[in-house]
Order: sequence, then C-alpha cells, then structure tokens
Amino acid sequence: MQPGDQVRVCRSVVVYNHPQHRGEAFDMEGQQGEVFNVLNDWKGRPISPTLPVVVAFGKFRAHFREDELATV
Repeated sequence: MQPGDQVRVCRSVVVYNHPQHRGEAFDMEGQQGEVFNVLNDWKGRPISPTLPVVVAFGKFRAHFREDELATV
C-alpha cells in the first residue's frame, strides 16, 4: 500500500476515539478512506510497528494492519 491509495476497512475494527462517537465503541468495518502514511522507519532506522498503516477518514486518522484493509 502506498500513500494516496483508496482503501476500505474489510474487517471488524472497534475504535473508541472516533470524533462523532467519542468514548463509545464504534466499528470501522465498511468505512472508506485514504492511506495517509505507511510507517516503516523512524529517524532513518527501520521499525516494525504493530499497526503500520495510517488511514485518513476526513480529519480523523486511525492505524490499521494491512490485512484489515482492502484497496478500492
């Protein structure tokens, strides 16, 4: 996945920090957004984050694993 790719959340992922559902469980499955960044290095050093793909849904951003997303 590359920054700028359109993706859809294809698995059930529950977040508690969604701006319209603050403090409540919100399932992101079926939501469509744009890959904002893929985290693979920090200050020039390679890293292996648990949730490397950052997806932007308007102003809201969330981190996902690659197997939780499908390109549109």
